[in-house]
Amino acid sequence: MRINSLVPLGLLALVISLASPAAAQTYTTFSPGNGQNPQAGVTIKGDFIYGTTALGGFGNGVVYELKHLGNLFSFDKSSGPGPEARVVFGPDGHLYGTYNGFGGYVFVLTPQATFCKTVKCQPWKAAVLHTFEFPDGVQPLHGDLVWDQQGNIYGTTMFGGNGDLGAVYQMTPPGPPSQTWTEKVIWNFGGPDGEFPQSGVIFDGNGNLLGTALQGGAFGLGNVFQLTRSGDTWVKSNLYSFHNGTDGYFPIAGLAMDSSGNLYGATSDGGSAGGGTAFELVKSGSTYTYKLLFSFSGQSLHGCGPRGTLTLDPAGNLYGTTYCGGVNNLGSIFKLTNTQNAWVYTSLHDFPAFSGDIQNPISNVSIDAQGNLWGTASEGGPNNGGGVWRITP
Repeated sequence: MRINSLVPLGLLALVISLASPAAAQTYTTFSPGNGQNPQAGVTIKGDFIYGTTALGGFGNGVVYELKHLGNLFSFDKSSGPGPEARVVFGPDGHLYGTYNGFGGYVFVLTPQATFCKTVKCQPWKAAVLHTFEFPDGVQPLHGDLVWDQQGNIYGTTMFGGNGDLGAVYQMTPPGPPSQTWTEKVIWNFGGPDGEFPQSGVIFDGNGNLLGTALQGGAFGLGNVFQLTRSGDTWVKSNLYSFHNGTDGYFPIAGLAMDSSGNLYGATSDGGSAGGGTAFELVKSGSTYTYKLLFSFSGQSLHGCGPRGTLTLDPAGNLYGTTYCGGVNNLGSIFKLTNTQNAWVYTSLHDFPAFSGDIQNPISNVSIDAQGNLWGTASEGGPNNGGGVWRITP
């Protein structure tokens, strides 16, 4: 497996439009040379925006930074299909992510001490921490990596595991003198307990892991699951199985959690309006009760609803995107406001806003310190490579 770096100086791409408050601004667009088809959202650190594209660069995607450097790392064509998840900062301040091609791998990017003056140098060093192979898991997709207090990393793969229906894995950091991370599968999906997880897992306050599976569960239409540690093993329980009523089906998106332990998620299809749902699992002790928050309009079986994990703001409101919802059926950015009587839906932006605009967001929504909303759209733009958008309040 060969991975190369490419760091052109200057901004990643051109800011192509300005927008009035509460409308989406196309902040930057992608082209084959600097990346194409961003499928994940962005990570914000200070004034810098970090993200990934699944294509472009040397052929199969890039890790990019918006502010000074442009591309931090470019994956070449020999690496297979590119990253579909965000890069996130680990406890050590380095960027970690997953790559999807040829079974996939987990990587870390570390900045170098010297400053780059040419496109040939490598200011960010990449290291592969683990390469997935049967039966430990295959193809990590959209989910963020998460850490426990001991520095272990957790994530999911859509395929692989004993039954090739996906897995949850743990990676243990090296102990001196070893420099090798150790990976083990902590759960193999088998059908009734879920199939094909596309998003990652999160921790609750008790150290349990929670997530969604696209299919499987009691009715084959996806479920919300919990993994509880028991000694050296993990015990799986179903928190909710979708059944294609008003609850929707096919939860591609992962979970968000509030300070009370309530869970928030979305389905990409179904619901009363056909375009997926936003839901809450209300926690009471060790049990959860399903609550429908909103049904999105859209074409059934097209995955038009939210594909990215919903984002909670400090006031308890939810933000997200739909892939092919909105008035133009090419995606939207929305807010769900938690009022005393109900959740109120507000469309913040419908793609495309003009000819040649970006469209079809898979992204979650990130919020910076000034309250700006950030995310990506996977297609459209001058080179049909997608782009990064921003909404300024």
